[in-house]
Amino acid sequence: MRSICLTLPTDRPCPDTVTALGAEAAYAADHFDIDVHLVVLDSCPPQDRATHADALRRLPVHPRITAHHLDETAQRAFLTRVAQNSGSAKPELLLDLMLPDGLSYGACTNRAFLIAAALGCDSVHRRDSDSRYQRVAGRTVFPVHHELLSLGRPAADAVPHVTESALPEPLLARRVAMVGGSFVGELSVDIARIRDADPGVYQDVVSLWAPEHWPAERKRELVEESFTGAGTTAFARDHALLTVVDPMRVDMCNIAFHGATVSERVPLPPARDTIGSDYFLIHLVHDARLPGVLHNRHIVNYYTGERRTGPGFLAYQTRFAKFLLSMLYFHHVYDRMAEAGDDLLDEHGRARPAAVAALARESTGLDTAENVRRLDALDAAYRQLGGEYADVADHLAGRRERLLDEARGDMTDFALLTEAWEGMVAAAKATALAPAAGRPR
Repeated sequence: MRSICLTLPTDRPCPDTVTALGAEAAYAADHFDIDVHLVVLDSCPPQDRATHADALRRLPVHPRITAHHLDETAQRAFLTRVAQNSGSAKPELLLDLMLPDGLSYGACTNRAFLIAAALGCDSVHRRDSDSRYQRVAGRTVFPVHHELLSLGRPAADAVPHVTESALPEPLLARRVAMVGGSFVGELSVDIARIRDADPGVYQDVVSLWAPEHWPAERKRELVEESFTGAGTTAFARDHALLTVVDPMRVDMCNIAFHGATVSERVPLPPARDTIGSDYFLIHLVHDARLPGVLHNRHIVNYYTGERRTGPGFLAYQTRFAKFLLSMLYFHHVYDRMAEAGDDLLDEHGRARPAAVAALARESTGLDTAENVRRLDALDAAYRQLGGEYADVADHLAGRRERLLDEARGDMTDFALLTEAWEGMVAAAKATALAPAAGRPR
């Protein structure tokens, strides 16, 4: 019987989300012939961790669900052994990239990838703490339904399980590497207040994540669809499309990856304090022409209050600025991956880490003048908005050189981690989690 990892990384209190994740795990175990490892990676303070532990204890016992609640101490103990046994000459650096002192969207998911490998899971199914499932006519709409129908199958075998297929015939022999949906509700990046305050400034700010050389019309089109997900239309009936999935149509709060094809081959960029650093594999799957399924069991996105006031607001806007700077490097890598196409895969149809690492290293040689202009444009936009946004502009102005250096350094770190990833995964598969970390529910 195959196993899956249904995971929730969190650094905020979310006992209701933990309970809902347990319900999705039960749905998966009841409707499919699988074992479910429900993994909560908890970076919260002790009081909040206790509420999560209580939510896990209250889940109904199920013979094929094992819950794992790992705080950062438990994660560090596991990752230390993995890094030491990975064969790398720099295990301390790998540990720092896997569990950094600071927020990293990519690193928290990379930890889930390695823990899934240790648990013998075929796939990783990720959800977010600031989202919830849709409910329609008294039933909850769980994305895992579509994920388990197709993920890891040869695409030809997945055809009967989807509504329609737009996959070219030569790709039908490849395995379904990713199944994902999007979100409904608030923007995926918390910048709607900029749009409401000044649509012109919003256009200027959001267009900064496009390549600088794009024409104005293409930038306007990007702004219109950016961060909107599936809009606000509620779920009515299932639809699943087998295709090479457009990265703009899926979100990391509603995603599943096949381990042997993708997540055991290439990690996510471990950039610190950078929004969007966890979306890389979606682009890799697309550019390598790996089959995916795009479904409409969208998750509801919402925002918690700490991102909108005081230190939380300043930290979030800084993460957004770092996202804009990261795009100089990511666009270069995406363009090269699109050119490489099938060369991103080995003879078994799996992602080639060496190809990805080489492109990441290549990007670090780019001229940073474009990023200097990004910071100038962002500074002008935030000062035009005034108030707390002007305070953000002051904060960014005092860190300009550091921000530019960090954006480049993040890609160097990504290349290094990618080069070490196969050894990390092999070590994880030979490393047991602490016995107390998991128990049947």
